[in-house]
Amino acid sequence: MKKITIAIDGYSSTGKSTIAKQLAMVLGYVYVDTGAMYRAVTLFALRNGFVGGMSENIPALVGSLHKIELTFTYNEDLGYSEMYLNAKNVEKEIRTLEVSKYVSRVAEIKEVRHKLVDMQKKMGKGKGIVMDGRDIGTVVFPDAELKVFMTASPDKRAYRRYKELLDKGEKVTYEEVLENVRYRDDIDSSREFSPLRKAKDAIGFDNSDMGLKEQFERMHNFALRVIEKQ
Repeated sequence: MKKITIAIDGYSSTGKSTIAKQLAMVLGYVYVDTGAMYRAVTLFALRNGFVGGMSENIPALVGSLHKIELTFTYNEDLGYSEMYLNAKNVEKEIRTLEVSKYVSRVAEIKEVRHKLVDMQKKMGKGKGIVMDGRDIGTVVFPDAELKVFMTASPDKRAYRRYKELLDKGEKVTYEEVLENVRYRDDIDSSREFSPLRKAKDAIGFDNSDMGLKEQFERMHNFALRVIEKQ
């Protein structure tokens, strides 16, 4: 059976990665979490003082991009690939609210996007891939056979993210998370380079009132219908 490229875009905290992981596993496809890549670059920027604190130094970050090596390594115990920054596992560090505060700012930098988009395009050359992010169906894989655009109300997304952070032991308030969700929506949708937007041929998918099982079943059916036509 011919393999396809599946591009899943959408707002932050819509559960893109969760659904994409499940879909890739069932189909036997490669899964790539592009958000993890931007988070890893943001972690690098925070550690080097390029963002955060009282000031930022974007030219220094751009000048240091050649020092950043990003790789995904499959964890058999977890059943998915984890993000490595310069050969170090940073999967836990990139999921903090601190990184979330700055990832949209870092992701809007032209040079950062060019570097990561180039890497992403190379990853998907052989098809049989599920990739999620903000510009997968519009920039990275405009010719993807299946494009889905996920959304949900800011309140629902903030609550899901809030619960996730609490489960990981982070001390955050719901108000902080909601503010971050709205802030990221604004930057992601208004940035100059590769803004978040729904591709004309993407399927709109509002999961505000859906459980994970229903979401997966619908997404799986979308994929099977497209695959059967190939």
